[in-house]
Amino acid sequence: MATTTTPSPELPWRSAASIPVRPVKPTLGSRRVVTPRIPMALPHPSVPGGAFRPSAYVGEAVPFTVTAFREGHDRIGVQVRLFSPSGDESLHRLSPLNDGFDRWSTLIAPLEQGVWRFRFEAFADDFATWEHAAELKIAAGVDTALMREMGAQLFDRARGEKKRPGADKDALYEAARALRDAEVSDDVALSIVRDPAIAALFEARPLMSLVSVGRDAEVLVERERAGVGAWYEFFPRSEGATRAEDGTVISGTFRTAIDRLPGVAGMGFDVLYLPPIHPIGETNRKGPNNTLVTQPGDPGSPWAIGGAAGGHDTVHPDLGTLDDFRAFVAAARENGIEVALDLALQASPDHPWVAEHPEWFTTLPDGSIAFAENPPKKYQDIYPVNFDNDPDGIRAEVLRIVRHWIAQGVTIFRVDNPHTKPLQFWEWLIATVSAEEPDAVFLAEAFTRPAPLQGLAMAGFQQSYTYFTWRNTKEELEEFLSGLAHETADFLRPNLFVNTPDILTEYLQYGGRPAYKIRAAIAATAAPTYGVYAGYELIENVARPGSEENIDNEKYEYKFRDWAGAEAAGHSLAPYLRMLNAARRAHPALRQLRNLAVHWSDDDATLVYSKHLPAALSPTGVADTIIVVANVDPHSARETTVHLDTSVFGVEPGAWYDVEDLVTGQVWTWADHNFVRLDAFSEPVHILHVKENR
Repeated sequence: MATTTTPSPELPWRSAASIPVRPVKPTLGSRRVVTPRIPMALPHPSVPGGAFRPSAYVGEAVPFTVTAFREGHDRIGVQVRLFSPSGDESLHRLSPLNDGFDRWSTLIAPLEQGVWRFRFEAFADDFATWEHAAELKIAAGVDTALMREMGAQLFDRARGEKKRPGADKDALYEAARALRDAEVSDDVALSIVRDPAIAALFEARPLMSLVSVGRDAEVLVERERAGVGAWYEFFPRSEGATRAEDGTVISGTFRTAIDRLPGVAGMGFDVLYLPPIHPIGETNRKGPNNTLVTQPGDPGSPWAIGGAAGGHDTVHPDLGTLDDFRAFVAAARENGIEVALDLALQASPDHPWVAEHPEWFTTLPDGSIAFAENPPKKYQDIYPVNFDNDPDGIRAEVLRIVRHWIAQGVTIFRVDNPHTKPLQFWEWLIATVSAEEPDAVFLAEAFTRPAPLQGLAMAGFQQSYTYFTWRNTKEELEEFLSGLAHETADFLRPNLFVNTPDILTEYLQYGGRPAYKIRAAIAATAAPTYGVYAGYELIENVARPGSEENIDNEKYEYKFRDWAGAEAAGHSLAPYLRMLNAARRAHPALRQLRNLAVHWSDDDATLVYSKHLPAALSPTGVADTIIVVANVDPHSARETTVHLDTSVFGVEPGAWYDVEDLVTGQVWTWADHNFVRLDAFSEPVHILHVKENR
């Protein structure tokens, strides 16, 4: 049982305010009365509605907050009692936020994976109540003898506690004796009231009465990769593909794609996401740019899953064998990369499911099977699964498929369009899989309305795509990023993908290289998980006319890219991505979500935010602070003054401190208000490490 304020590496948590654990006897009350003696409400972490369990990841600095108050002017204290999955118990003191809403909070970083239990406890803080009254009355010469005796009695009571250290008891004895001395002056009495050493004794071991105990709650702590990671997406069929003299293309394979792994790892990415790797149907196969006309050799969309060679448990013969895939996964692991597979629960007309289980699909009045649509888009090569037809059979089959790929070494799944499937299905599947494989991670490609997007997260998805790609102005980003960090972080972890094969926003189409730098820098620093789709580093920004997706889309054809040549010629953003990912690894503040604080600038296109991690919660034992200043207009140079609330990152207002730009290596001395100039055509973003106070 821990009794120190600074946890050792062996303890399953890091906390800025841990206190010794002491047994607390709950108060008794009527069954009809639900309010404890000291009221508590709105506990966090929590999920709206209370039906689902909040979540965190190992090492995440989680705010434990609650509203607590009492009648009158007497002081209270609040603490949270934690029980780790392995049974360790710890107690952590909360601090008042002084926000006018009686909110109390502390930060705790759980270091053990599994389900944690916690409960809030409030109590009358008898020392703090006396300290406050004595400060006012003795200074005013009112009831001074009474206040001295009340303090002496409190000290006597504290000395009677069996577990209070002997040195503390000696100090309290001397303080009580001094307060009872008839000759003691008011100044001496006040010095005892104000003695920080005495206050520290009662901060570490509060003198409690009217103890009130809240309800037990749980938080699921998942592995770090569930909340932290730099994702890269590529199509293995394009990596190593060759074009013959007659124009035909020989597909890349898992074996040739291995050659691209060092380049991905060299940029600092630690998750590699592969689009579906299964056989692709022939019926209604799509041609280049989503056309309905195909030519011999057109590979089709990987999301049109299933053919003569098999379905979701099979690899496309062009890519190799299952042994080749396992070799690819092993090679990725040797490069420090985890492989994420696409889980797309749909079928081409040629999928074995269509013949074996036609009841799994929707049959129209004319006898045909309904194909997938997302108006105005049509997917004539895909049949959506109807989850209300034979739900037990579909559940069993999907669970079999997921277990199959876990057996091949994959524990991360990017799920295609989960919002088009029943929420209760995902709740069941993720809970079932996680019980067998706690390291499993599911990313929801949920580009949908807020309610279903958040519902999927509540039901168990560890990560979710978001609306980030369409939030581009300063005002939009301030609201959006703050919401992710402070409103939904108890249950929703964003994965800020900057682009996808389907999404090439106007911002990227027309913003050029500056836009690509800006979006990558914000994604990589604002959230602990972000991703890019291959070609981003080459500024592939030409869209199919009238659409938000790349022309000659890789979904429907092979791509031939000269990664090394582009970088050698200075045309690649690979060095910039490498810098961003190196910063994320070096600075633990960037591997947190909930610590984002928005600051202000005088310019309507200059976004400013900071991320701070206190020393007690940092894996390095050293406080870490990053300030990001971004010109979000890719067509201009901006000059402005940025205004910082430096207290957010532990710097006294008005103090000077040094910052180093991780982009350029320049060092400046900053304070609360600082002039900046950001030229979008050179370096549109400062990523500043706060080095030291002057």
